[in-house]
Amino acid sequence: MRTTKNEVAIEIIDLNKWFGRFHALRDIELKVMRGERIVVCGPSGSGKSTLLRCINRIEDWQRGRVIVDGTELTEDLKTIDEVRGEVGMVFQQFNLFPHLSVLENCTLAPIWVRKLPKTEAEEIARHYLKRVRIPEQADKYPAQLSGGQQQRVAIARALCMQPKIMLFDEPTSALDPEMVKEVLDTMVGLALDGMTMVVVSHEMGFARQVANRMVLLDAGQIVEVNEPEAFFSHPQHERTKLFLSQILR
Repeated sequence: MRTTKNEVAIEIIDLNKWFGRFHALRDIELKVMRGERIVVCGPSGSGKSTLLRCINRIEDWQRGRVIVDGTELTEDLKTIDEVRGEVGMVFQQFNLFPHLSVLENCTLAPIWVRKLPKTEAEEIARHYLKRVRIPEQADKYPAQLSGGQQQRVAIARALCMQPKIMLFDEPTSALDPEMVKEVLDTMVGLALDGMTMVVVSHEMGFARQVANRMVLLDAGQIVEVNEPEAFFSHPQHERTKLFLSQILR
């Protein structure tokens, strides 16, 4: 099922997700426009990562609709694969293949999924490794890299599929503090390039700099959606004020 709203990158309608009796996502309604950067925040266990994982159907759901790049995600595996081909995802853990070099990690999906010739895939991979400022690491293995470098490889790997949308699930949470900035700087660069991004993050400085809109999730519900300036300076809901008071201390 396709929508004619070409300006809409992601549309989530009445999304509800249960884990057994636990109601993880409640009546989620959200539109993400092309080129927009959304930062999703909220306390631990509020459903942020679950929401992100529904956007490329890593998680399924019991009620509601998710439409990505004009295609509705159903149980049809071919449709899911098509959407995942257009949506890059970067996780908390880097999920790199330890037995493959950085270059091989980046070329694996373009060769096997996009069916690109190896030389073309390597050219694209080197381009994106340069884009995330680690071209000299191409022949190293993940264990030879710092955490920040590994996460930048994970970002480059996602970009090698040349996605229309990027999802980031707390990409700095597993990093030492001194490595956080290099990853956030890479993401800022993507934002400046106009990439459509949905980012789950507690990095509020990054959110102020990059986000078009902030989304606060609590107990599986969207509590507030607002532009960053209003979100931080004049939050509409008491729950938002409480969250900000705790995270900005």
